[in-house]
Amino acid sequence: MEILIKASQFLLSLSLLIVLHEFGHYIPAKLFKIRVEKFYLFFDAWGKKLFSFTKGGTEYGIGWLPLGGYVKISGMIDESMDTEQMKQPAQPWEFRSKPAWQRLIIMLGGVIVNFILGFLIYIMIFSVWGESTVKTQDVKYGFGVSKVLENYGAQQGDQLLLADEKEMTDVRDINTFLLLRNTKTITVKHLNGETEQIKLPEDIDMQIFQSSGMSAMSPRFPFVLDSVEEGSTAAKAGLLKTDKIVSVNEYPISYWSDVTYVIQNSEGSINMKVERNGQIQDLKIKLNKKGKIGVAPKPTDPNYIKVTDISYTLSESVSRGVSEAYWKLHDIVAQFKFVFTSKGATSLGGFIAIGSIFPSTWSWPAFWAITAFLSLMLGFMNLLPIPALDGGHVLFTLWEMITGRKPSDKFLEYAQIGGFFFLMALLLLANGNDIYKLFT
Repeated sequence: MEILIKASQFLLSLSLLIVLHEFGHYIPAKLFKIRVEKFYLFFDAWGKKLFSFTKGGTEYGIGWLPLGGYVKISGMIDESMDTEQMKQPAQPWEFRSKPAWQRLIIMLGGVIVNFILGFLIYIMIFSVWGESTVKTQDVKYGFGVSKVLENYGAQQGDQLLLADEKEMTDVRDINTFLLLRNTKTITVKHLNGETEQIKLPEDIDMQIFQSSGMSAMSPRFPFVLDSVEEGSTAAKAGLLKTDKIVSVNEYPISYWSDVTYVIQNSEGSINMKVERNGQIQDLKIKLNKKGKIGVAPKPTDPNYIKVTDISYTLSESVSRGVSEAYWKLHDIVAQFKFVFTSKGATSLGGFIAIGSIFPSTWSWPAFWAITAFLSLMLGFMNLLPIPALDGGHVLFTLWEMITGRKPSDKFLEYAQIGGFFFLMALLLLANGNDIYKLFT
């Protein structure tokens, strides 16, 4: 049932984003008197479709292959790869007959809709539901910190005071600030009461990503084991859900962040001491290929963080929503740098990874927040100057406007084919990573 709920939310979100993106192309094409032959949600590959009807000279339908959608605009080399039409003389109702500025607007229409949609959804979210934040003083046990931050002076249990000398709206966002927002300093209060400003190097983001992924600081909480995954390395080593973890590699364990800290800084296996029925047991547990052991914690103190709910007026929601959308888009662009690392390439996710970010129970606030984020991400990805994406068409159109020379139809055809195969390779890599992770 949980998988069905996640899949339903993903499919609804994806369908909404695709349809609105394609409307962004469709509407200006109609305004400029260009014939739109097809408007499809998903692809009708090899002519197969789930549903279709024709109205006003346009065939509307739902294809069987859920890899996106498209509008087929007359006189344009696009996903349909209809090269026969391009061999005929240009007609006044075709895309290729229109001035470059009109073609540019049509090609930018989809990403413009995605960006506007993302901003509007965030405004709606803050207007309807407000937001929940965690203040500096409301992390009861302080933060667990990664080895990288320890190297620069952070300590386990630190209270986070400032980032770049400014108080954070929500201290749970600290990892975003460290990895994506070029944070130069953090100010912390150690357990001994001493306050210290920690200066961070320029490459702190890459250091954190390479050593501990996307998490360098997390709120500490006392815990018991909530589950030991069946078939996991922990289960094979004999770890039981009822065991109390005493130490890992001789490192005393009080909080869950202590466990993750030791595991992140271990290779191959760990030595764990657990208390079972009043006796100490020694277990040697191998790390799996993800560097995990297959256990999940349950906080024993539900008040380890205090969440503050904030409501907004409509005008406040506009300001807050615009700010949130701007920074989300900034973060999407900023994290693109990680893709070009070996770890980033293996971290790319496909449909399974995207679907998994939706909650296992239906939540409208979560659904709309994820949809807004995906809309901004879709807009950015489509702007990349890759043939077969909107950004590729925009690049060629701008070249024509600047130089006065239009690329030949044959060049555009080859570029479209090359871009298509490049995107298919990325798609196979991302979804291959998903499948690989399911079995490791």
